[in-house]
Amino acid sequence: MIFRGGWMNKKLKEKIREALSSVMPITLIVFILSVSIVPMSTGDTMMFLGGAAMLIVGMGFFSLGADMAMMPMGDAVGGQFGRSRSALLLVAVMFLIGFFITVAEPDLKVLAGQVPAVPDMILICTVALGVAIFLVVAAFRSLLNIRLSHMLIFFYGVVFLVALFAPPKFTPVAFDSGGVTTGPITVPFIMAIGIGLSSMRGGGRSQEDSFGLVALCSIGPVLAVMILGIGYNPTDATYSPVELVKVVTMQDVVIQFARWLPHFIGEVLLALIPIIIFFLLFQAVSKKFTLRQLKRIGVGYVYTVTGLVTFLTGVNVGFIPVGHLLGAEIGGSAYKWALIPLGMIIGYYIVVAEPAVHILNKQVEEISNGAISQKAMRLSLSLGVALSLAFAMLRVLTGMSIFWILIPGYALALALTFFVPKIFVGIAFDSGGVASGPMTSTFLLPFAMGACEGVGGNVLTDAFGVVAMVAMTPLLSIQLMGLVYGRQERTAAEMEITEAPEADDIVEYVEESSDE
Repeated sequence: MIFRGGWMNKKLKEKIREALSSVMPITLIVFILSVSIVPMSTGDTMMFLGGAAMLIVGMGFFSLGADMAMMPMGDAVGGQFGRSRSALLLVAVMFLIGFFITVAEPDLKVLAGQVPAVPDMILICTVALGVAIFLVVAAFRSLLNIRLSHMLIFFYGVVFLVALFAPPKFTPVAFDSGGVTTGPITVPFIMAIGIGLSSMRGGGRSQEDSFGLVALCSIGPVLAVMILGIGYNPTDATYSPVELVKVVTMQDVVIQFARWLPHFIGEVLLALIPIIIFFLLFQAVSKKFTLRQLKRIGVGYVYTVTGLVTFLTGVNVGFIPVGHLLGAEIGGSAYKWALIPLGMIIGYYIVVAEPAVHILNKQVEEISNGAISQKAMRLSLSLGVALSLAFAMLRVLTGMSIFWILIPGYALALALTFFVPKIFVGIAFDSGGVASGPMTSTFLLPFAMGACEGVGGNVLTDAFGVVAMVAMTPLLSIQLMGLVYGRQERTAAEMEITEAPEADDIVEYVEESSDE
């Protein structure tokens, strides 16, 4: 059933080709490092290449599954409840959606497993609670036509105020949690809800208001985890280094992947069950989809599950250990300052390997009717993430506080919201959350941790925070692109006015024509 139909085969091949072009650069970078600065064993190299292959196939399946299942479902839910006159019903539905899709987010589980002192499930539920509350806030913002920049300034002000009271060792983790929650399950669903809500409200600003839900939902976890940190006060937090599994033969590599595959099958199915149950209840009440559409959504779910299981197995088994190894070896060598340019190169290419980035870029191009191309979005995101990795490696090498980077960065990003076209504000802040997905938590974070161990730094204060910086810099790069876009629009409009004929010329032309 999965492979029936020429259209599906064609689309799947297209998605896998896109994934191949996205993952190939980072694979080549790691391969070059393995034969030059950081010689890796044949077993470790095979593990990485096996993980890269699974990542490519997984991204292909997931992207097609999201198009077929998650996007239509989110759009329908947003449109249906956007028409509801019951505020209580809207609050309940948005809260449940926000909570369950966050619990299902795979990269949140990766982060929770690397944070000491707090049990995984407590951290996951705290983050999910933050997303749920702010999804309700975001839904009302869209329906009540509240300007996004005003809400962002207010809530980020609250974030940095609460940060003054949070334990210093917990603050980077709190900011990281805001980035990892906007991953491959959350983004397509929340963005589709935003489009559904804004289309129901209509009006001239519906295009602008279709973005921004992801941005607000990224703030909730930061506040929630900071408050958790104040209550837990994990002063005894210690970090356990990653243990590399030694493999020698190709059979050992296959055994490692096969060993973890059932774990991720169970994890993905368990995470998606609440979403499937919610969809079935929604369909039973609304009768929104036809039988043919339901079959298509069902196939899309199969693609989504297949893609996520393959993707997670590849990145967790093949990427986390190798990322940690590369960081540790370079950080402990005489070439440790090479971490900055190397981090920039990795950051530039790794962002396009994020599954949710492709979804955002596609929606931006569709919503803007092609005015904002996927190519321009990819370039802006890549430059922004490259800059963030430079700052992250600088923190690892110097131990500087994360606030020296985040406070000026967010201040500038929030100031830009008053000067760029409004649609770019929502896109930029959504992009920040989207850029910090599974690839960041499963490769860049272990890479930073390994580098921090190599230079002898404090992993909790110096390595954690890399996800937060990956989430911050696109706010600047996308809005700067918006400034250029806005200036081009104004120039084009001025040229049209200049080239338009004067009223006297029109009258003179009409009189001459009548004389003839």
